[in-house]
Amino acid sequence: MIRNELLARQRTIVASLIFLLIGTLIVGMGIGSSSVSYDRIIPTLLGHGSFKDEFVLFSVRLPRMIVTMLSGMALALSGSILQAVTRNDLADPGIVGINSGAGVAVAVFFLYVPVDAVSFAYMLPLVGFAGGFLAAVLIYLFAYSKTEGLQPLKLVLTGTGFSMALSGLMIIVISSTDRQKFDFIAKWLAGNIWGTDWPYIYALLPWLILLVPFVLYKSNVLNLLSLSEHVTVGIGVRMQRERLLLMIAAVALASSAVSVTGGIAFIGLMAPHIAKSLVGPRHQLYVPISLLLGSWLLIVADLIGHNIAGPDGIPAGVIAALIGAPYFAYLLLKK
Repeated sequence: MIRNELLARQRTIVASLIFLLIGTLIVGMGIGSSSVSYDRIIPTLLGHGSFKDEFVLFSVRLPRMIVTMLSGMALALSGSILQAVTRNDLADPGIVGINSGAGVAVAVFFLYVPVDAVSFAYMLPLVGFAGGFLAAVLIYLFAYSKTEGLQPLKLVLTGTGFSMALSGLMIIVISSTDRQKFDFIAKWLAGNIWGTDWPYIYALLPWLILLVPFVLYKSNVLNLLSLSEHVTVGIGVRMQRERLLLMIAAVALASSAVSVTGGIAFIGLMAPHIAKSLVGPRHQLYVPISLLLGSWLLIVADLIGHNIAGPDGIPAGVIAALIGAPYFAYLLLKK
């Protein structure tokens, strides 16, 4: 039974984060080389802007920010699932190798599969999911022990090793390609948000529409999976089946996100942790907060990177790593 005061606190935090997210989106529309003056944002959204304002807002700024927002949600939710399923507070789709698996699949698809631009946008999440799922299966098999079950520390170490190996494989794959394609993959590796058009939004949105309600529905199962294996089995949870379903959901969320935003890590680590510190470890309470925090963190990282340096800026993945790596080290020392 969740206390009424805790529910009220969660609703207050959710409402505050929604206002913060909206405020950040408005700020993002009005800054940068391609922007709309703040007094023209509302008229333009209502269809009363000039051609230039409508082009900048609907073709440049909004698609990029919506892709970033949805990707942040997907990464945060994936991290929340992984931390519960693996009972490891350091689990993150970037740290445990899922992002790298998706990246290798996307790189091979981009370099060697001829496909038109529209189909490319919709097929990317599927290709990323295939690569991420294969990586997750291999990591799980190497980290699992018949006598001790899934070992949290071994999972992080195995995932880190796979991530480095897959990054090396990607460098080998792209080393013989032409300069233009090499530059694209290099920016992808750094977490440069590149899928900044409406088709990428339409390709990413169905995954969230399907999987966010599914994960919220499984909140009680996630609460139980966070306990020890003996307790979970004793309560009657079909642990292997639930783990598999939720792992597939986590891989799908992370892979669909990184397929359009590049290799971004630490968002799936930070957002769940901050959410838990605000309302506690129950998934019913902290997952909605984690979703909003993931969106906000990635949008802020992209806005900072996009506006502080040069015409191309700094990839959002680099900014997220600058924030997330010290946080990861802090959690590692604390745990």
